[in-house]
Amino acid sequence: MSNLKHFTNGIVRENPTLVLLIGMCPVLAVSTSAINGMGMGVATTFVLTMSNLVISLIKNLVPNKVRIPIFVVVIASFVTIVQMTMEAFVPSLYKALGVFVPLIVVNCIILARAEAFAQKNTVIASILDGLGMGIGFTLALTTLGAIREMLGNGSIFDIRFVSDDASTILVFILSPGAFIALGYLIAFINRLKGNK
Repeated sequence: MSNLKHFTNGIVRENPTLVLLIGMCPVLAVSTSAINGMGMGVATTFVLTMSNLVISLIKNLVPNKVRIPIFVVVIASFVTIVQMTMEAFVPSLYKALGVFVPLIVVNCIILARAEAFAQKNTVIASILDGLGMGIGFTLALTTLGAIREMLGNGSIFDIRFVSDDASTILVFILSPGAFIALGYLIAFINRLKGNK
């Protein structure tokens, strides 16, 4: 039962984007559309889960003085796999996400979970924690991207639901729109949780 808690914490109570407010750079930069948000979320989920798995396996072999550089090498290895896979199979998404794919290496969500969780817990708990945090991150990014795309372009997942001559709110596909939409999304989540 406690393993299930590790999984659900990242989705709801400790959502990295909407509750912990970490890893905000890619959240604000790539969430211009739902597909970009989902793509970045899935890539981050893979890296987070696999790096948690490996770090949990090698935790007793890593000297304390060099644990951070070793964690970064493990994370960078999985980011390289993601980067090459995306470039080969979804080049348009890879191009849209740009520099933020290789920057997954330094995403504080991944390093924080390696340091705070994976190095102190079992393999199964670490995998579930990585999946939960990753799914929570993906849901937040996809939702934010869908809101921005809907208000800024009149579409969701590139499916238009307003006519081409209908007016949209351009600011939502620009940088200020990311802050506005994220602020309202966080306020909505806090309201649901009963926080004032």
